[in-house]
Amino acid sequence: MQTDNLSQLRLASWVGSLSMGMIFFCSPIVSVFTDILGCRITAVGGAAVGLVGLLASSFVTSLGPLYFTYGIVFACGCSFAYQPSLVILGHYFKKRLGLVNGIVTAGSSAFTITLPFALSHLLDKVGLHNTMRVLCILMFVLMLAGLTYKPLMPVKSSNTPTGRRCPPISKIFNINIWKSLGYRIWAFGIPAALYGYFVPYVHLMKHVEERFGQDASKEVLLMCIGITSGVGRLIFGRAADYVNGVNKVYLQVTSFFVIGIMSMMIPLCHIFGGLIAVCLLMGLFDGCFISIMAPIAFELVGAEDVSQAIGFLLGLMSVPMTVGPPIAGFLRDRLGSYNEAFYLAGIPPIFGGALLCLIPWVEARRKRREKEEAISRDPDVTEKMIEHEKMADNGKAQEAAQSRTRESTL
Repeated sequence: MQTDNLSQLRLASWVGSLSMGMIFFCSPIVSVFTDILGCRITAVGGAAVGLVGLLASSFVTSLGPLYFTYGIVFACGCSFAYQPSLVILGHYFKKRLGLVNGIVTAGSSAFTITLPFALSHLLDKVGLHNTMRVLCILMFVLMLAGLTYKPLMPVKSSNTPTGRRCPPISKIFNINIWKSLGYRIWAFGIPAALYGYFVPYVHLMKHVEERFGQDASKEVLLMCIGITSGVGRLIFGRAADYVNGVNKVYLQVTSFFVIGIMSMMIPLCHIFGGLIAVCLLMGLFDGCFISIMAPIAFELVGAEDVSQAIGFLLGLMSVPMTVGPPIAGFLRDRLGSYNEAFYLAGIPPIFGGALLCLIPWVEARRKRREKEEAISRDPDVTEKMIEHEKMADNGKAQEAAQSRTRESTL
């Protein structure tokens, strides 16, 4: 009987895993829809699909259909609703984009802290199915929020020169982002770092039970991570606005180094207070990693191509997020403890962070090469570049003034 219960728990846990994987796996497709249809239609449509999936899940009485209604339909809807919320910020904010991303992402951290308590209370009072129906209210609010997205940059036309409505593949998938070596390093460096990034978040609670007993206040650790993550998103989001260009990558490098080291420190903590200190630092730099993802994408590919740049990155992130924690669980079953899993989990973030250090050097080299090529093509290019820089400075000043006006209006 106990074996059957464990089997049922494993099967049920795959519903949540499938849902998280689909949210990130669908991101490249979401980016294409965002480019073609715009942020508003994509976000509202995604929230509507998520609402249908969640409402259908509330009427399901067996585990099998839940894989489809919750693990696929609801997750895909959430993916379509989430990504446009990152892209739309670049339409309104330029100078303070990092701070705005920090504020927006800090909202999710606040829900991470408070929602588990609310869900636990609802589950005890009204049960699982009615709890899902209550959560449908949040999805409806998400639809209303999507209606407020008013893009300031034009949506890419989907019409072809021959008048066909469906554009060719080369028009749908933006290959320009992959021409940037800096973006390619970023798009593969971050997934490389994430193979160990989420291991502490998944297995820390079990490790605490094994080391400190069932009565240990392990929920305090999750609360510490959630609180400092929200603080980190605000602090580092604002700090990113003071870092020029792609040098913002160094903030992500720092976050990966700290989280990798903290993961290795977890097995060395034999007192509960040490684990609290580790979790506080992990949460702080987790907020750093998340809040500056969109600003770095804007720096690497520009505002017009940022949608697919973020989408493909999130899609590549789905692989390590899904694979990393099960590997750590396999190591624990074979070796008898989580110590080796946490030690090994610290290596990928450090390796990925070191790889990202190449981006500023690559981008500086690219700009220097473009400048030399321009000079070789036109002997008078120096004077033209000076005039262009003056015009660019004037344009930035006007853009900053317009941005301040928009922000004050908002």
